[in-house]
Amino acid sequence: MLYLNADDISSIGFDWKELTGVISEAIIALDRNDYSQPIKPYLRYGDPKNRIIAMPAYLGGTLPMAGIKWIASFPDNIYKNKLRANSVTILNEPDSGVPLCVINTSLISAVRTAAVSGLMIVKYLEANISGRKLTIGINGFGPIGRMHLKMAAAILGNRIEKIFLHDIAGIDKEQVDPELRSLVEIASSWEEVYSDADIFMTCTVSAAPYIDKAPRNGSLQLNVSLRDYKVDMKDHMSAIVVDDWDEVCRQNTDIENMHKVKGLQKQDTLSIADVVCKDALRQYAAPSVVMFNPMGMAIFDIATGYYYYREAIARKTGSEMPD
Repeated sequence: MLYLNADDISSIGFDWKELTGVISEAIIALDRNDYSQPIKPYLRYGDPKNRIIAMPAYLGGTLPMAGIKWIASFPDNIYKNKLRANSVTILNEPDSGVPLCVINTSLISAVRTAAVSGLMIVKYLEANISGRKLTIGINGFGPIGRMHLKMAAAILGNRIEKIFLHDIAGIDKEQVDPELRSLVEIASSWEEVYSDADIFMTCTVSAAPYIDKAPRNGSLQLNVSLRDYKVDMKDHMSAIVVDDWDEVCRQNTDIENMHKVKGLQKQDTLSIADVVCKDALRQYAAPSVVMFNPMGMAIFDIATGYYYYREAIARKTGSEMPD
């Protein structure tokens, strides 16, 4: 059985075209109902904001795989010089159940999250935006925010005009890749990041919603951290996209709160399968505002982990674990 650590993943690298393709293939299997993914249980004890989540899944398609991710999220870890999120993923042969690989997936979790966002960016640009330059805004610059910056830079390239970054803990510009620093402006507030962003990403550990201003016309709102938008923001969104309604409409997410307070229903939203497999965003003429709310689907973790497993085998990377 193979073991992959964070250094192994880093040595393989981040090919965002390949990674968004992996997510796209998983969504095709999702659309065809060629998958199995129970609602993930949350293990809570002590401080209720902490949780450990089990994410089992089988993913069919051309490269079937089964497995489980076990991910702990402890927001106060950021004040203890520890990662907020820590996880391991086990991959199992789908036809025998034999374990193939154990992966330390804290890094892969960030990669998967950014790859899903990247695919949404690609589909949104195909539907709405001409070749003009774009302003990017990222609120929260921990591991998820930094990975989203890498992804956006790779996907958008010279289409980026400006990048606004903000984090309540402050940002050292040395954290930004040298080739991007000339494009980056460190903002003093989330409002400064948000107001002019064509693509705005929440990558925070916010415990309560705070965004209460109308977004830029024609913008894409990537609500990665899920608990940042006040319920009245529903009225500013032309389209609300979710990865999975049953997953995201719970656990005090913005979607659950919009459901309870503003009457948002599943039929009022689009799924990520609608966007990828049915080009659903093309029905919204510019300057529509699209909000994407990804709870995180286990099939995406299994697909991403399997991609890195295949790459590790091809490159002879990783460590063999004795049976």
